[in-house]
Amino acid sequence: MTARIISGKALADELFAKVAAEAGRLARDHGLEPGLAVVLVGNNPASEIYVSSKSNKAVAAGMRSSMHKLPATASQDELLGIVRQLNDDRSVHGILVQLPLPPQIDTHQVIAAIAPAKDVDGFHPVNAGRLTTGLPALVPCTPLGCIRLAKTVHSSLAGLDAVVIGRSNIVGKPLAQLLLAENATVTIAHSRTRDLPAVTRRADLVFAATGRPQMVKRDWVKPGATIIDVGINRVAAAAGRQHIVGDVAFAEVAEVAGALTPVPGGVGPMTIACLMLNTLRAACGIAGLPVPDL
Repeated sequence: MTARIISGKALADELFAKVAAEAGRLARDHGLEPGLAVVLVGNNPASEIYVSSKSNKAVAAGMRSSMHKLPATASQDELLGIVRQLNDDRSVHGILVQLPLPPQIDTHQVIAAIAPAKDVDGFHPVNAGRLTTGLPALVPCTPLGCIRLAKTVHSSLAGLDAVVIGRSNIVGKPLAQLLLAENATVTIAHSRTRDLPAVTRRADLVFAATGRPQMVKRDWVKPGATIIDVGINRVAAAAGRQHIVGDVAFAEVAEVAGALTPVPGGVGPMTIACLMLNTLRAACGIAGLPVPDL
């Protein structure tokens, strides 16, 4: 193994400490306690664990956290009613509706119902449009974390050849916009890309967000490239158990890459830390206070 392993946990802990310190200052100087509301529909075990982790982190950072649970049979009107209540609640500065939602609910309509100033996931069309046009916005947490991870290896991303594998509204598209803002040269690759390995082999930076376990192989990677693995895939292991792997074949890619994020312990912790950062920024923005540059 030659690649430097980028510890997302270490970077997330560092960012979390800064957010907690700033939240303490807001409480002390302005009597402001940032509030995060999380909405969960259904009882998906993985979502419940993830939501609980987010809530616990918010409390540990000195924020107010509230959980709103609905059964999997909940109607769209029920969910929209909760979103409207949270929009009007002055103690709530960030609203997060955990995805995916049950099939009877229109995800796009729910996202659009969240007040843009409280959209700490950064999925609202207003925030997506502001990001695209270079205006200040709440940015999706996973792409934001990816950029921060890449910058631990490259002090500047300007001029680097970056390939984003995946074009989702949650990761691929906003990540490409953030890379453009950093003056990288960006290619968005996807399932219809011709000769995908050849595309990735020319890249200085590869961001794998396909949802396909260990798809990116050693011969897809230019020697010395930085690889950010966004994937979280549960695959079968011995004795009927499951283990988590990324979209990158870690062991073989580590032999040629210059730097590589692990799964778990890479992008995942940074996503939660960036959610805390977005909640802090949203609270400052709503209160008319300067937004901290952390």
